[in-house]
Amino acid sequence: QVHLVESGGGSVQAGGSLTLSCGASACISDYCLGWFRQSPGKEREGVASIDADGSAVYADSIEGRFTISRDNDKNTLYLQMNNLNPEDTATYYCATVDETRFSCGAVAGLSWSANALDTWGQGTLVTVSS
Repeated sequence: QVHLVESGGGSVQAGGSLTLSCGASACISDYCLGWFRQSPGKEREGVASIDADGSAVYADSIEGRFTISRDNDKNTLYLQMNNLNPEDTATYYCATVDETRFSCGAVAGLSWSANALDTWGQGTLVTVSS
């Protein structure tokens, strides 16, 4: 089983940028990968996904501001976040998406329970102040 570790979270002011990384313990080149976020009292939300071919899908709430990418040579997934606003404050998680159960293109914009996917990172906190 692949283990994932997120990093890069922090505190920024509105309008600022952060880049999150998700390092994997094994080869991820064949996986659909996703970024998710969860704010206190809210459900975990799919933010973006990227398939093995590099095709990305984004939630409407972050479209045009966030970019998901992957470096298979480094077994790393990224989320570049620009023009952050306070509504982006959340713990961000990366996960592998089992494409025998879910469509990679259907990750973003949906709510996900912690039990839905097998491999989650521990999360990294992003705080955006106004």
